[in-house]
Amino acid sequence: MPIFDTHAHYDSGGFNADRDEVLSALPAAGVELVVDPGCDVPSSRAAVALAERYPHVYAAVGIHPEDCGGCTDADFDAIRELCGHEKVVAIGEIGLDYYWKENPPKEFQQQVFRRQLELARELGLPVIIHDREAHGDSLAIVLEYPEVRGVFHCFSGSPEMAAELLKRGWYLGFDGPITYKNAKRAPEVAAITPLDRIVVETDAPYLTPVPFRGKRNDSRYLPFVLEKLAEWKGVTAEEMTDIAWENGLRLFGLEAKI
Repeated sequence: MPIFDTHAHYDSGGFNADRDEVLSALPAAGVELVVDPGCDVPSSRAAVALAERYPHVYAAVGIHPEDCGGCTDADFDAIRELCGHEKVVAIGEIGLDYYWKENPPKEFQQQVFRRQLELARELGLPVIIHDREAHGDSLAIVLEYPEVRGVFHCFSGSPEMAAELLKRGWYLGFDGPITYKNAKRAPEVAAITPLDRIVVETDAPYLTPVPFRGKRNDSRYLPFVLEKLAEWKGVTAEEMTDIAWENGLRLFGLEAKI
Protein backbone atom coordinates (compact mmCIF):
# COMPACT_ATOMS: atom_id res chain seq x y z
CA MET A 1 0.00 0.00 0.00
CA PRO A 2 1.68 3.28 -1.06
CA ILE A 3 1.80 6.08 1.51
CA PHE A 4 1.38 9.78 0.68
CA ASP A 5 2.91 12.21 3.19
CA THR A 6 1.08 15.39 2.24
CA HIS A 7 3.17 17.70 4.44
CA ALA A 8 6.87 17.30 5.29
CA HIS A 9 9.63 19.92 5.53
CA TYR A 10 12.61 18.08 4.08
CA ASP A 11 14.12 21.46 3.20
CA SER A 12 14.47 22.04 6.99
CA GLY A 13 17.88 22.29 8.59
CA GLY A 14 16.87 19.29 10.67
CA PHE A 15 17.75 17.15 7.65
CA ASN A 16 21.02 18.82 6.68
CA ALA A 17 23.10 15.87 7.90
CA ASP A 18 21.30 13.12 5.95
CA ARG A 19 18.68 14.64 3.66
CA ASP A 20 19.61 12.58 0.60
CA GLU A 21 19.80 9.37 2.61
CA VAL A 22 16.33 9.88 4.11
CA LEU A 23 14.61 11.00 0.90
CA SER A 24 16.20 8.25 -1.17
CA ALA A 25 15.03 5.62 1.34
CA LEU A 26 11.36 6.62 1.36
CA PRO A 27 10.06 4.71 -1.69
CA ALA A 28 11.54 1.42 -0.45
CA ALA A 29 9.76 2.08 2.87
CA GLY A 30 6.44 2.47 1.07
CA VAL A 31 6.32 6.27 1.03
CA GLU A 32 5.83 6.94 -2.65
CA LEU A 33 4.72 10.60 -2.54
CA VAL A 34 5.65 13.63 -0.43
CA VAL A 35 4.61 17.28 -0.61
CA ASP A 36 7.23 19.67 0.81
CA PRO A 37 5.71 23.08 1.64
CA GLY A 38 7.78 26.23 1.78
CA CYS A 39 7.54 28.81 4.58
CA ASP A 40 9.17 31.78 2.84
CA VAL A 41 10.79 32.45 -0.52
CA PRO A 42 14.13 30.70 0.20
CA SER A 43 12.49 27.57 1.65
CA SER A 44 9.95 27.54 -1.18
CA ARG A 45 12.82 27.56 -3.67
CA ALA A 46 14.50 24.79 -1.68
CA ALA A 47 11.29 22.74 -1.78
CA VAL A 48 11.11 23.14 -5.57
CA ALA A 49 14.77 22.10 -5.86
CA LEU A 50 14.02 18.91 -3.91
CA ALA A 51 11.03 18.23 -6.13
CA GLU A 52 13.26 18.58 -9.18
CA ARG A 53 15.76 16.12 -7.73
CA TYR A 54 13.42 13.41 -6.42
CA PRO A 55 10.60 11.99 -8.57
CA HIS A 56 8.47 11.19 -5.50
CA VAL A 57 8.66 14.74 -4.07
CA TYR A 58 6.35 17.62 -5.01
CA ALA A 59 6.45 21.18 -3.67
CA ALA A 60 4.12 23.81 -2.31
CA VAL A 61 5.25 27.42 -2.14
CA GLY A 62 4.16 30.18 0.19
CA ILE A 63 4.87 32.51 3.09
CA HIS A 64 4.14 31.14 6.57
CA PRO A 65 2.60 33.49 9.15
CA GLU A 66 5.61 33.13 11.46
CA ASP A 67 7.90 34.12 8.58
CA CYS A 68 5.85 36.88 6.94
CA GLY A 69 7.33 39.87 8.80
CA GLY A 70 8.84 42.32 6.35
CA CYS A 71 7.69 40.44 3.25
CA THR A 72 7.51 42.64 0.18
CA ASP A 73 5.93 42.75 -3.26
CA ALA A 74 9.11 41.10 -4.53
CA ASP A 75 8.43 38.12 -2.24
CA PHE A 76 4.89 37.73 -3.55
CA ASP A 77 6.21 38.03 -7.11
CA ALA A 78 8.72 35.26 -6.39
CA ILE A 79 5.99 32.98 -5.01
CA ARG A 80 3.85 33.69 -8.06
CA GLU A 81 6.75 32.77 -10.35
CA LEU A 82 7.44 29.54 -8.46
CA CYS A 83 3.78 28.56 -8.83
CA GLY A 84 4.46 28.08 -12.52
CA HIS A 85 6.84 25.18 -11.90
CA GLU A 86 5.50 21.84 -13.09
CA LYS A 87 6.03 20.19 -9.70
CA VAL A 88 4.39 22.90 -7.59
CA VAL A 89 0.97 21.57 -6.56
CA ALA A 90 -0.25 24.09 -3.96
CA ILE A 91 0.27 27.42 -2.25
CA GLY A 92 1.41 26.85 1.29
CA GLU A 93 2.20 26.82 4.05
CA ILE A 94 0.07 29.92 4.61
CA GLY A 95 -2.33 31.06 7.31
CA LEU A 96 -2.38 32.59 10.78
CA ASP A 97 -0.38 31.94 13.95
CA TYR A 98 -1.33 33.83 17.11
CA TYR A 99 0.57 31.49 19.44
CA TRP A 100 3.96 33.19 19.53
CA LYS A 101 4.03 36.74 20.93
CA GLU A 102 6.97 37.63 18.70
CA ASN A 103 5.07 36.78 15.52
CA PRO A 104 4.16 39.61 13.13
CA PRO A 105 1.04 41.62 14.10
CA LYS A 106 -2.26 39.85 13.51
CA GLU A 107 -3.44 42.44 10.99
CA PHE A 108 -0.30 42.01 8.91
CA GLN A 109 -0.56 38.23 9.02
CA GLN A 110 -4.12 38.55 7.77
CA GLN A 111 -3.04 40.78 4.87
CA VAL A 112 -0.37 38.29 3.80
CA PHE A 113 -2.84 35.41 4.16
CA ARG A 114 -5.49 37.14 2.03
CA ARG A 115 -2.97 38.06 -0.65
CA GLN A 116 -1.93 34.42 -1.03
CA LEU A 117 -5.53 33.21 -1.05
CA GLU A 118 -6.16 35.70 -3.87
CA LEU A 119 -3.21 34.21 -5.75
CA ALA A 120 -4.57 30.70 -5.22
CA ARG A 121 -7.95 31.80 -6.54
CA GLU A 122 -6.35 33.41 -9.57
CA LEU A 123 -4.16 30.41 -10.40
CA GLY A 124 -6.65 27.71 -9.44
CA LEU A 125 -4.30 26.07 -6.95
CA PRO A 126 -5.21 24.41 -3.64
CA VAL A 127 -3.83 25.84 -0.42
CA ILE A 128 -2.19 24.39 2.69
CA ILE A 129 -3.41 26.27 5.77
CA HIS A 130 -1.51 26.75 9.03
CA ASP A 131 -3.90 27.72 11.84
CA ARG A 132 -2.53 27.97 15.37
CA GLU A 133 -4.59 29.67 18.08
CA ALA A 134 -6.37 31.60 15.30
CA HIS A 135 -9.35 29.38 14.52
CA GLY A 136 -12.02 32.08 14.30
CA ASP A 137 -10.04 34.40 12.03
CA SER A 138 -8.70 31.52 9.90
CA LEU A 139 -12.20 30.23 9.23
CA ALA A 140 -13.64 33.70 8.58
CA ILE A 141 -10.90 34.57 6.10
CA VAL A 142 -11.04 31.35 4.07
CA LEU A 143 -14.82 31.78 3.84
CA GLU A 144 -14.15 35.08 2.04
CA TYR A 145 -12.71 32.97 -0.81
CA PRO A 146 -15.38 30.34 -1.54
CA GLU A 147 -13.64 29.32 -4.78
CA VAL A 148 -10.46 28.32 -2.94
CA ARG A 149 -10.06 24.83 -1.49
CA GLY A 150 -7.30 22.93 0.18
CA VAL A 151 -6.32 21.39 3.50
CA PHE A 152 -6.16 22.65 7.07
CA HIS A 153 -2.79 21.21 8.03
CA CYS A 154 -2.59 19.46 11.42
CA PHE A 155 -6.17 20.49 12.13
CA SER A 156 -6.62 21.58 15.73
CA GLY A 157 -9.97 23.35 15.65
CA SER A 158 -13.30 22.24 17.05
CA PRO A 159 -15.62 19.65 15.53
CA GLU A 160 -17.95 22.56 14.72
CA MET A 161 -15.22 24.33 12.75
CA ALA A 162 -14.36 21.07 11.03
CA ALA A 163 -17.99 20.63 10.00
CA GLU A 164 -18.05 24.11 8.43
CA LEU A 165 -14.91 23.38 6.42
CA LEU A 166 -16.03 19.90 5.37
CA LYS A 167 -19.34 21.28 4.20
CA ARG A 168 -17.41 23.55 1.85
CA GLY A 169 -15.17 20.87 0.39
CA TRP A 170 -12.02 21.23 2.48
CA TYR A 171 -9.70 18.43 3.57
CA LEU A 172 -8.30 17.98 7.08
CA GLY A 173 -4.73 16.91 7.84
CA PHE A 174 -3.99 14.46 10.66
CA ASP A 175 -0.50 14.22 12.15
CA GLY A 176 1.49 12.63 14.97
CA PRO A 177 -0.35 14.43 17.79
CA ILE A 178 -3.39 12.21 17.23
CA THR A 179 -1.31 9.41 18.80
CA TYR A 180 -0.65 11.41 21.99
CA LYS A 181 -2.47 10.60 25.22
CA ASN A 182 -3.82 14.14 25.49
CA ALA A 183 -5.46 14.02 22.03
CA LYS A 184 -9.03 14.85 23.05
CA ARG A 185 -10.42 16.84 20.13
CA ALA A 186 -8.83 14.74 17.41
CA PRO A 187 -11.09 11.68 17.89
CA GLU A 188 -14.16 13.93 17.84
CA VAL A 189 -12.98 15.64 14.65
CA ALA A 190 -12.09 12.32 13.01
CA ALA A 191 -15.53 10.97 13.89
CA ILE A 192 -17.31 13.61 11.79
CA THR A 193 -14.75 13.69 8.96
CA PRO A 194 -15.75 11.56 5.96
CA LEU A 195 -13.13 9.09 4.86
CA ASP A 196 -12.75 10.92 1.56
CA ARG A 197 -11.60 14.16 3.28
CA ILE A 198 -8.77 12.76 5.40
CA VAL A 199 -5.12 13.24 4.49
CA VAL A 200 -2.12 12.23 6.57
CA GLU A 201 0.98 14.27 7.30
CA THR A 202 4.17 14.16 9.31
CA ASP A 203 5.14 17.85 9.42
CA ALA A 204 8.64 16.34 9.53
CA PRO A 205 10.95 16.98 11.30
CA TYR A 206 8.28 17.94 13.86
CA LEU A 207 5.26 16.27 15.56
CA THR A 208 6.72 12.77 15.77
CA PRO A 209 4.09 10.16 16.68
CA VAL A 210 4.16 7.76 19.61
CA PRO A 211 6.22 5.59 20.16
CA PHE A 212 8.98 7.82 18.74
CA ARG A 213 7.82 11.12 20.23
CA GLY A 214 10.82 13.30 21.05
CA LYS A 215 12.86 12.09 18.09
CA ARG A 216 13.11 13.67 14.67
CA ASN A 217 10.11 12.82 12.54
CA ASP A 218 10.15 11.57 8.97
CA SER A 219 7.64 10.03 6.58
CA ARG A 220 8.48 6.47 7.58
CA TYR A 221 6.57 7.04 10.85
CA LEU A 222 3.26 7.72 9.08
CA PRO A 223 1.93 4.16 9.62
CA PHE A 224 1.43 5.05 13.30
CA VAL A 225 -0.87 7.90 12.28
CA LEU A 226 -2.67 5.73 9.74
CA GLU A 227 -3.20 2.96 12.30
CA LYS A 228 -4.77 5.37 14.80
CA LEU A 229 -7.09 6.82 12.15
CA ALA A 230 -8.04 3.31 11.01
CA GLU A 231 -8.92 2.40 14.58
CA TRP A 232 -11.11 5.49 14.96
CA LYS A 233 -12.82 5.08 11.58
CA GLY A 234 -13.44 1.33 11.82
CA VAL A 235 -11.38 0.31 8.79
CA THR A 236 -8.15 -1.65 8.40
CA ALA A 237 -4.80 0.13 8.32
CA GLU A 238 -4.42 -1.00 4.71
CA GLU A 239 -7.78 0.51 3.78
CA MET A 240 -6.93 3.76 5.55
CA THR A 241 -3.60 3.93 3.73
CA ASP A 242 -5.30 3.48 0.35
CA ILE A 243 -7.98 6.05 1.19
CA ALA A 244 -5.45 8.65 2.32
CA TRP A 245 -3.38 8.02 -0.84
CA GLU A 246 -6.37 8.63 -3.12
CA ASN A 247 -7.39 11.70 -1.14
CA GLY A 248 -3.90 13.18 -1.44
CA LEU A 249 -3.87 12.64 -5.20
CA ARG A 250 -7.27 14.32 -5.53
CA LEU A 251 -6.40 17.24 -3.23
CA PHE A 252 -3.26 18.11 -5.18
CA GLY A 253 -4.54 17.23 -8.65
CA LEU A 254 -2.04 14.42 -9.13
CA GLU A 255 -4.37 11.67 -10.35
CA ALA A 256 -3.24 12.06 -13.95
CA LYS A 257 0.46 12.34 -13.08
CA ILE A 258 0.90 9.22 -10.96
